[in-house]
Amino acid sequence: MSESGLQAAQNKMRQAGVNEAAVKVFTHYYHQLEAGTTGLIPEETISPLTQVQSLQEVEVSPAAEREALAKTVMIKLNGGLGTSMGMDRAKTLLPVRNGDTFLDIIVRQVLSARERYGVRLPLIFMDSFRTQADTLAALAKYPQLVVDDLPLDFVQNQEPKLRADDLSPVSYPQDPSLEWCPPGHGDIYTALYGSGLLDKLIDAGFQYATTANADNLGSAPSAKVAGWFASSGAPYAAEVCERTLADVKGGHLAVRNSDGRIILRDTAQTPSDQMHYFTDQYRHPYFHTNNLWFDLLALREVLRQRDGVLGLPLIRNAKTVNPADSTSTPVVQIECAMGAAIEAFEGASAIEVPRSRFLPVKTTNDLMVLRSDAYEIDDGGQLHATVDQVCVAELDPRYYKTIHQFEQRISKGAPSLRQAQHLVVHGDWTFGADVVIKGEVTLADAGVASQVPDGTLLEQTN
Repeated sequence: MSESGLQAAQNKMRQAGVNEAAVKVFTHYYHQLEAGTTGLIPEETISPLTQVQSLQEVEVSPAAEREALAKTVMIKLNGGLGTSMGMDRAKTLLPVRNGDTFLDIIVRQVLSARERYGVRLPLIFMDSFRTQADTLAALAKYPQLVVDDLPLDFVQNQEPKLRADDLSPVSYPQDPSLEWCPPGHGDIYTALYGSGLLDKLIDAGFQYATTANADNLGSAPSAKVAGWFASSGAPYAAEVCERTLADVKGGHLAVRNSDGRIILRDTAQTPSDQMHYFTDQYRHPYFHTNNLWFDLLALREVLRQRDGVLGLPLIRNAKTVNPADSTSTPVVQIECAMGAAIEAFEGASAIEVPRSRFLPVKTTNDLMVLRSDAYEIDDGGQLHATVDQVCVAELDPRYYKTIHQFEQRISKGAPSLRQAQHLVVHGDWTFGADVVIKGEVTLADAGVASQVPDGTLLEQTN
């Protein structure tokens, strides 16, 4: 049954115009899925990665920094719609600070780095078929962003969702677009290669790529990291941060016992009875930021050697065809992680970077803190924490989950969090103007819509 399912899926991809490189990669993973591969990485097959060089210890000359950045292209992953926050368009169009969106701030960061170092530094977004139009429309106000004849974006591939019962492509006439899914951000390598953009970047004189999630505004252009990567001679490197109790969900790097290569292990690849190892910040002391660096020539060589298939570990993602309808047909989505490519390169490396290079906005909790005075933003779009310990916000998801709910309840501005360590909101609370939070504060659910009046000081009480 599954062999006919594979053929049907291949035909569906070709009819939709998906390039052959992506069809070949899909086929590779389909056979793994068919064979029952789970993609799990048991603890006994790996050893913790405990020794990582710190960027603070690295010395790179200004000339070497500039030379490396001059050969670098910046790629941002921009395929998400922000549906978890109630959005229906590119998440990067969400206002973050003073009305500026993720896109506005990223563009400012790149233009500032170009001016400071006198480099071309192309900015290219990996969009999905759902985010491309909105993104390009928003970027139209930045004509100076274009470098030579390089595009501002390329589109990640799409693949059919497969029925969980027989692995055939699912049908969903109510909304045929839901029959498709992206292959995870590990598709970046296939999309670069299959689209011809990898060759184009190399022909234009670029040797290195740095890539990160577009919702991580900490991953600004870094001449120092570029200089370190170029001088290391590594074909591939990952930025990691020291783990805290707040980072138990993030993936981590480890050393595979069978061949000594560095690998990435995510939550979905950990056996359920071994999660206590995964979440142990002392056993696995670094988390993976998804800020990555790779040598374009090395990537092309590896892809050519492997006939376009990097062979990254499979992630089997069980869903329903309509994520908003739990009664719709159960499906399997074939995915792989971008950071898993570290195992495909002999001599791959990692560098410990400051926490400031990891500022993702996944929920309105993160957005509340980023909009507050716990952060400042400079003329170059760089975000700087104004305190040593940034406040942790926990907002009641019943009233703050979507961006619309969030904006309604802080319409007069985010409260001051510069003196706060922890803010917990239970219930339907709206903040007035100039509210100040100090210490650890919990707002209890009053059972009715409640207001924190303008100018209120909320302070920890013992």
